[in-house]
Amino acid sequence: MTVSPLVLPPRKRRPAPSPRLADLNLVNSFLSLSREISAFKPLQCLLIRKSLSTINKSKLFAILFEELLRDPYTIFFSTSTLLCFEEMYIVLQRIRTLIEDCSNGIKMWLLMLIPHLANSFHELNLELSTLLDIFPVKEFDLSQDVEELVVLVRKRCSKSKPSVDPNDDFLRRDVLALLELIKKEIVPDHLKLKRILEDIGLRDDSSCREEIESLQQEIQNQIDEKSKSEIVSLIGLVRYAKCVLFRSSTTEKPDYRRRKSMSDITAPVDFRCPIILELMRDPVVVASGQTYDRESIHQWIQSGHNTCPETGQTLTHTNLIPNRALRNLITMWCRQQRLPFETAGSNDKVNGVKATKAAFEATKMTGSFLVNKLSVSPSMEAANAVVFELRALAKTDSDSRVFIAEAGAIPILVSYFASGVGSDHPNLQVNAITAILNLSILEANKNEDHGN
Repeated sequence: MTVSPLVLPPRKRRPAPSPRLADLNLVNSFLSLSREISAFKPLQCLLIRKSLSTINKSKLFAILFEELLRDPYTIFFSTSTLLCFEEMYIVLQRIRTLIEDCSNGIKMWLLMLIPHLANSFHELNLELSTLLDIFPVKEFDLSQDVEELVVLVRKRCSKSKPSVDPNDDFLRRDVLALLELIKKEIVPDHLKLKRILEDIGLRDDSSCREEIESLQQEIQNQIDEKSKSEIVSLIGLVRYAKCVLFRSSTTEKPDYRRRKSMSDITAPVDFRCPIILELMRDPVVVASGQTYDRESIHQWIQSGHNTCPETGQTLTHTNLIPNRALRNLITMWCRQQRLPFETAGSNDKVNGVKATKAAFEATKMTGSFLVNKLSVSPSMEAANAVVFELRALAKTDSDSRVFIAEAGAIPILVSYFASGVGSDHPNLQVNAITAILNLSILEANKNEDHGN
């Protein structure tokens, strides 16, 4: 028999309390973020105390949020509490970003920004302290231990000071003093120079090379001309230090885990020039909107073509516009793949920035040091390491080419063109020839090349 639903009266069910999903999600997000920050390692070499203190506070926050989630049915935030939590979450996000930026930052440039970064840590701690002052502890059923923990975090945040760690400050002053010495054409003490670089974390040829590449890339990210000039000075200092303190990586056993070559990996299609199908070093945009490597499209236009190789469109003009966004992406990809990235072309400026007095003198000292070292090299293997450095330096800018030539490098390099050198030490001869070619980019050096 069919029972009418009206026969059985509906039961009155007592609704079970349930937390608001938005509030619960916020606490879970808090816990996840505080755990993420807690998992960070303190910064190495610089800002050690600031980063360690901030990470430890995040660990205490994680304990608070774990306590709240033990009884999720009590999570009902008032409007004021919700606003407090949202502001705290934003501050924690900024803390995470600051630590990440410092962890991935360029050591030398990070050192120059120490006062600003120390103040950033201080301001974030003060913001947390203010928010904890209004944190409604009594609104939650917290254990006494956790309540005391909130008070402890508040006290620690309020005691934050904007001061720079003395070790960081001394190190920064040492680097600035080195730059001043170089400006005055005084050769820095090599032992002191080595100690400073080791304190920063630059302990070998490879780390210096990577630092130089990172600094060159950082110039593109800066808008302020003063900052760009400061970075150019730092590049000159690191390049000089690399040459005088560390043996070239060409004399070391290759670390295949650390470095790859272009033969090991295929570049993304968008990063390859449509003409030569190789990774673009200097991508430029033509009138049709297509991007090519500057050297390739320049040769195409110089050979008499007035059309876009990719689309066949007639080019309304032959201006080549730098594609900086793509170049930055290519540089980032090369770093991720541990591939060396050398920019094409040679400018009188470093990445478009005029050389500073410190950079100018550092380059001069570097060229002189390398040529002197080459003239007394005890073996062909040692000479090859120096020639490789001269080859790289001669590619950077006109100042480098002038100083290398003035130091007397060309006759020594030409001496390695002999057939006996080529048969016994082919790498040395290739490096010497390439160095001469790089030097001959400067018109004034061509006559000397021909004379030798």
